[in-house]
Amino acid sequence: MSDGAETLDLRGLKCPMPVLRTRKHLRDSTSGTRLRVETTDPLAVIDIPHFCREEGHRLLAADPVDGGHVFTIEKG
Repeated sequence: MSDGAETLDLRGLKCPMPVLRTRKHLRDSTSGTRLRVETTDPLAVIDIPHFCREEGHRLLAADPVDGGHVFTIEKG
């Protein structure tokens, strides 16, 4: 990716797995790390922003794509 974000492909997973996998991935990352999360779970549009607010991460982008959403998160 041109922005340096690593991609986490969570397409096909249902709630709560996208948030749980995102949390686990970011736990092992350093502050400032950018992560691009791809998901098809319709609840992710609620869950991922809520997760970011609760955990202190920055949600840089939340974009709809064909069949799902892509979120760009920066670890706080």
